[in-house]
Amino acid sequence: MNATTRRPLAGLLGAVGISTLGTRMSLLAIPWLVLTSTGSATLTGLVAFAEMAPYVAVQALGGPAIDRLGAWRTSIGTDIVAALFMGAVPVLWTLHALPIGALAGLVAIAGTARGAGDAARNVLVPGVNELAAGRIDRASGLYDGVIRLATLIGLPFAGLLVSIMPAADVLAIDAVTFGLSAVVVAMLVPVAAQPLRHHEREDPAPYLASLGEGFRYLLGDRLLVAIAAMVLVTNFVDQAGGAVLIPVWAHDIMHSSVALGLVGGVFALGAVAGNAVTTWLAPRLPRRATYAIGFLVTGAPRYVALALIGSLSPVLAVIFFSGLGAGGINPIVGAIEYERVPRHLQARVLGAVGASAWVGIPFGSLAGGLVVSFVGVRVALVSAAIVYGFATLPPFLFPIWRQMDARSPTQRAPLSTNAQVCDPIPPERESLQAR
Repeated sequence: MNATTRRPLAGLLGAVGISTLGTRMSLLAIPWLVLTSTGSATLTGLVAFAEMAPYVAVQALGGPAIDRLGAWRTSIGTDIVAALFMGAVPVLWTLHALPIGALAGLVAIAGTARGAGDAARNVLVPGVNELAAGRIDRASGLYDGVIRLATLIGLPFAGLLVSIMPAADVLAIDAVTFGLSAVVVAMLVPVAAQPLRHHEREDPAPYLASLGEGFRYLLGDRLLVAIAAMVLVTNFVDQAGGAVLIPVWAHDIMHSSVALGLVGGVFALGAVAGNAVTTWLAPRLPRRATYAIGFLVTGAPRYVALALIGSLSPVLAVIFFSGLGAGGINPIVGAIEYERVPRHLQARVLGAVGASAWVGIPFGSLAGGLVVSFVGVRVALVSAAIVYGFATLPPFLFPIWRQMDARSPTQRAPLSTNAQVCDPIPPERESLQAR
């Protein structure tokens, strides 16, 4: 492998890292902006819903569109759109022309663009990995590791910035990162990394038929359905936590945006460490056990700590431990997805699994705001821990999860003779996979 063959993979990883850095900063800055300007947990949840609902809709319905436009072009174009609309937030805030409705509208459009862009970059991963002649489980681990590292940097940095400047101004950085991501993909990732576009295939199917094909493939794979169902519940809880519960905890109990940034940063630090170990040992680790134990560790303990421990240092210790468990989950899920989904179906199937796993996220934002408003943040955190704990039990109990340890790609007949069969290969780091 030489530098030329590695450049597309490095370019895609760089673009994902840059974009994720800004997105993670906005993950903190948007709820903090709403909380500090309105004091309402319910409105905080509503704005988060406005961003994530179109994101999920694009994941569900946009696969055939990405097939037609091409993953490379979609990645670049949607980054430009997200940069423009996210950049409008600090401009309008400075002009005192940003009511909550306008903020919700802008983040909704940015969320739509981000959903399509994330899905497109996910589809490019197998192609750049093939050019680099690498192992798909290692590529999956590197992809997740870049996201974890960007989270590690982005959240504490955002927590520091919003303590010294308006939260709306932090979103200008997010806009810049979207633009840089578009430039990096355009310059370093070749068009050849994308699967064949819709019109390049033999007898391509109509849009709705293509969309249905992705969902039929998903429903025919019991393991992918099981993972998607489990991640649906955990993502629902984590969205409630990340968009509402933890910001309210930092605002009302710790009275500090820095505490909010530290919680996210320390979790990301543990996740980076866990990811590094998992990526290094990936060929030798039992996938099912690593996945199950990782989810058990990463879920309920951190919500219990936030609810019951009154000082920051011990909370951060538990958060770091939880992050270690989280770091091993996505590389495993990513490798399974790449192995089980044929490449010519990726945009459609990965959109379907992404939508299935993410469908609860917008409602997690709403639920988090409502629960905090009615019962308070501590009871809400305990409730989150209970739901998360039950959601992590299936891999220990049901036989279908044993298929996780079968590393060879599943050989399945194509769903349609219209589809040109290419090499098998997942959903993006933010589709089926755990956040």
